[in-house]
Amino acid sequence: MTITDVSRCTMEVIEVEQFLRNPPPGFTVEAGYGFVKSDPENCCVFIDDFELSRGGKVVFQHSQGKKITVRNLGDYTRFRKNLTSKKIYILVSACESTPSSTDNKAPKNRRVLQQYVVSIDGRNPLIKWEIERGLDRTISSVAGESYRVDIDLCDALRGWEGESFCLLGNREKVTPVWKDTCFTLKYYSDALFDFPHWLGFSKRHFKISYHGR
Repeated sequence: MTITDVSRCTMEVIEVEQFLRNPPPGFTVEAGYGFVKSDPENCCVFIDDFELSRGGKVVFQHSQGKKITVRNLGDYTRFRKNLTSKKIYILVSACESTPSSTDNKAPKNRRVLQQYVVSIDGRNPLIKWEIERGLDRTISSVAGESYRVDIDLCDALRGWEGESFCLLGNREKVTPVWKDTCFTLKYYSDALFDFPHWLGFSKRHFKISYHGR
């Protein structure tokens, strides 16, 4: 499933196979879908290397991966500017509603029904405001310390899917559970005794909303 009205959308959701067959502006695909080039001037890609369901590894050139590490204010400032001046791309998974195991709290055990490349436009005023607000709140709460912040698109995906979005699960249509919807900024300070970070108290999380078309 694809949102095709790019000029009016703040968000696009594209099946991986369709993305590789017909890449959007700013991307080219080579080596039998295995190597994806992107334009770093306009695209901010946070996608780790992954395997297709039919086999074959996919690598995104210029991708920073889903966990981005910065070590000083200059790196952080560049990261923030990239988020709010480019289109952001991540890979997410739509999973079955019922876990494959008896552990209902283990999303990693849910069967993947489909993978999608999700794009949001960081230049959009509403999305830009949400990103800047989320990062500002993180910094103000852990000033001078190392920290990590998860930037989550789960709410945006739920807003996009509406009530009619379904996938074929075990012989019946199901509303999927979204997985791998975050990318993470890790900031490491030079503080010698960074006890809150060592003890896991410097973790933050904020969500991006769906703003429609």
